[in-house]
Amino acid sequence: MTNAIIIGILVIFVFIGLSSTIKHFAGKGGCCGGGSSIKIKKKKLSKIVAKKVIFVEGMTCKHCKARVEEVVNDIQGVSGSVNLKKGEVLLSFENEITDKKLTEIYERIRKAGYSI
Repeated sequence: MTNAIIIGILVIFVFIGLSSTIKHFAGKGGCCGGGSSIKIKKKKLSKIVAKKVIFVEGMTCKHCKARVEEVVNDIQGVSGSVNLKKGEVLLSFENEITDKKLTEIYERIRKAGYSI
């Protein structure tokens, strides 16, 4: 009986380790997912009406920076620039800042594996 419990616990640990490793190499982990080549596309807005700084926890490296900027820059009318040392994202908006737009930004950053 004791052997079965130990084997069961080992199987669980192996499963957790494998799933984390697969997420990591698929670029879906919270940190350091992605390959060695990082290409951050800068997004230029036609006009900037407003700016806002938000603090994001969990960004530790250039992969994190790229992921958060990519998530923010995919939103129409919004551009983002990450400062890793300060743990912040400078958001620039083409239109006025709305609660709906901020909620969308926060949701996407959380889905990418970071905390606000």
